[in-house]
Amino acid sequence: MRGSDETYMAMALEQARLAEKIGEVPIGAVVVCEGAVVASAHNRREIDHDPAGHAELLAIREASSRLERWRLSDCTVYVTLEPCPMCAGLMHQARIGRCVYAAPDPKAGALGTLYDLHDDERLNHRFEVLSGVLEAESAELLRSFFKNLRGDKS
Repeated sequence: MRGSDETYMAMALEQARLAEKIGEVPIGAVVVCEGAVVASAHNRREIDHDPAGHAELLAIREASSRLERWRLSDCTVYVTLEPCPMCAGLMHQARIGRCVYAAPDPKAGALGTLYDLHDDERLNHRFEVLSGVLEAESAELLRSFFKNLRGDKS
């Protein structure tokens, strides 16, 4: 499965690059259901003036709309940065079957770094998580974006 995970993560990285082009933090997401991409999105917080404009949230909403259902237990979300508590909570609510992310988020990661929302026995749904798929590429994209934002010449 690692090969297809890398293929879909590469698509999420393309979404992240689209975010970067419009001045957004370069995070992208792709939702795959039964081997087909059903939705993709990138961060739009700044451009839409929306604190909920995260790539995962937008992609999950699009997938639910296209599939005409809110339960996405047969879907995998691919995202370039570990989901925050809001996005991990949405994955729980959408009954996502699996999440694959590239880079961990030491400041807000809710799928293994700071929290384990995907595997909390107190919740009524748990889902599989795989991390580190194309991690170096995602981390470099984020590093470069923030370095340029700060005007860091080093």
